[in-house]
Amino acid sequence: MVEDGFYKLSPGYILHCEGDSASGLLALPDATADPRLVEQWKAVAVSSKPAKLPAAMFVQAAEGEGTEAAGIRYRFAASGAALIPVATAGLHDFTKYYDATLLNPRVLVGLFLGAMATFLFCAMTMKAVGRAAQGMVVEVRRQFAEEPRILTGEVKPDYERPVAISTRAAQREMIAPSLLGLLMPIVAGLLLGVGGVLGLLAGCLTSGFCVAIFMANSGGAWDNAKKYIESGHLGGKGSEAHKAAVVGDTVGDPFKDTSGPSLNILIKLMSMVSVVVAGLIVRYSLVSLGLF
Repeated sequence: MVEDGFYKLSPGYILHCEGDSASGLLALPDATADPRLVEQWKAVAVSSKPAKLPAAMFVQAAEGEGTEAAGIRYRFAASGAALIPVATAGLHDFTKYYDATLLNPRVLVGLFLGAMATFLFCAMTMKAVGRAAQGMVVEVRRQFAEEPRILTGEVKPDYERPVAISTRAAQREMIAPSLLGLLMPIVAGLLLGVGGVLGLLAGCLTSGFCVAIFMANSGGAWDNAKKYIESGHLGGKGSEAHKAAVVGDTVGDPFKDTSGPSLNILIKLMSMVSVVVAGLIVRYSLVSLGLF
């Protein structure tokens, strides 16, 4: 059991121990950056164990300052800045504590990473569909070449091998896209801190939603265009318009059936992983350790 006093756990988090009780206090960035306090604050290095702060650094909050409702009991002696109790801290306090604004470059980097993840994920799933389809085409051609009577209906084709190719590809090809959604929040969080993760989620959500709507509509339009031509319009089957529509539907089908719907999974996966590893990021990110 540590002795009574104030302990620095991270560049902005203080643990106050008094008797058998302990409570967390937030030192907001504008308070710790105050010229009257900054040198004294930085002199206490953050380590894996709580680092005790000088008792003279803090004073009791005076009564009648309007701090009772917020639960503020202590202030910095040098600047008078309040220490926000974690138990009563609100969303505004945490937003200031983690500097979750567009003026924070870590948040901006996270936004760009989230937007990039959307398009990278779509590219990976589109290429996965192409590789799976190519494997299916090769297998069908092999069966036709080895047993021409399949075309006349005299011999039944081997249905199990194409199904096995599809099943295997569905599992194998989604490993890399899944790892993208699993690892990116963890890596971004450990490197950029909470602000980076907030930016990552915001960028992935906004760009992912827009791209998913675009893919659903454009993919459906390509598919319907092919069906429209095949019904006898614009020259029907075999025409130049039909050939172009087939090429368009080759892109449209994975658009509306694979990449578009999968973006919903990417957004959910990143959000869930961020929630699960929130404690790790808050405590052990480079920002929390004072290294970045």
